[in-house]
Amino acid sequence: MVHAQFDPTARQALAVSAVEAKTRKDLTWQQIADVTGLSVAFVTAAVLGQHALPADAAKAVAELLGLDDDAAMLLATIPTRGSIPGGIPTDPTIYRFYEMLQVYGTTLKALVHEEFGDGIISAINFKLDVKKVADPEGGERAVITMDGKYLPTKPF
Repeated sequence: MVHAQFDPTARQALAVSAVEAKTRKDLTWQQIADVTGLSVAFVTAAVLGQHALPADAAKAVAELLGLDDDAAMLLATIPTRGSIPGGIPTDPTIYRFYEMLQVYGTTLKALVHEEFGDGIISAINFKLDVKKVADPEGGERAVITMDGKYLPTKPF
């Protein structure tokens, strides 16, 4: 049976324990994802409390991290989503994404609506990829691909 959470507290506590275990075992997010057969972005989001893992994946992650059966059960429940409390984010990395949306949010909206019409891009039927590439001018660049299903607004 599928179960859902109504309070994010337990999932937040599990995320803290899972990240501590990841650090103690010196694992990467990719190594954790590898035991599930799912993408690193999805598994990372799940471990951080933003997605439910399939039961077999939840069990594999819990086992790898040395977490108990209750943790595996919790990893498989539908969470109360939202990882950034109200207000402007203070973490510099998260703030930069906020800043990007402040600068380019209306541009993205205008371009999406011009191309697709009235609707939204799903964050549920969604894929995320993060890659590091060389910058021709020196250093490195982050390439972030967000791939969401377009859902048109339907009059009723």
